[in-house]
Amino acid sequence: MRRRNLVRAFALLPLLGIAPAHAADPTPAEVRASLRQMRKDTLEELYKLAPSARKAIRGSAGYAVFSQTGMHLLLVGGAGGRGVVRDNLTGKDTFMKMAAGGVGLGLGVKDTRLVFIFKKRDALKTFVDKGWQFGGETAAVAKAGESGGAAGEVEAAPGIVVYQLAQDGLMAQAVVQGTRYWKDEELND
Repeated sequence: MRRRNLVRAFALLPLLGIAPAHAADPTPAEVRASLRQMRKDTLEELYKLAPSARKAIRGSAGYAVFSQTGMHLLLVGGAGGRGVVRDNLTGKDTFMKMAAGGVGLGLGVKDTRLVFIFKKRDALKTFVDKGWQFGGETAAVAKAGESGGAAGEVEAAPGIVVYQLAQDGLMAQAVVQGTRYWKDEELND
């Protein structure tokens, strides 16, 4: 029984952002390549679930794709992740990080992909240059096995549309959550 609990605890370490001591850290080039592949895979999945998103992205000032893993245990929860923002005018990619914390009733773990579509250039520039913060979330995610899931479109702020795609996980929560996005200094030149 004790051994099983140790195995479970060890398995949760990556969700908390803690890597085992023997794990080699990927190089910045490897992380950038991984984020670009995640973006490509996520957009392919989004276009299957919401075909109109392709036209919206092509006609936008830019877009961002984030991978986020979250965990909520009773009254406290959090999430973390990374993503890449594409400026459609310049073709430039900006790599960013995100973190969230919240309080409220919840239980579970979820892996999601977020796609932001910036309809206006000033919304894109503000997101990249100053980061972004927002709060409030109610969610119910139930997805396991096959990757991909329901895509929900939400107008998060004037000129910004967000799609959320559930990847894996089981979570039910009703929380007040704050989320912050900022540039990843290690990955940007």
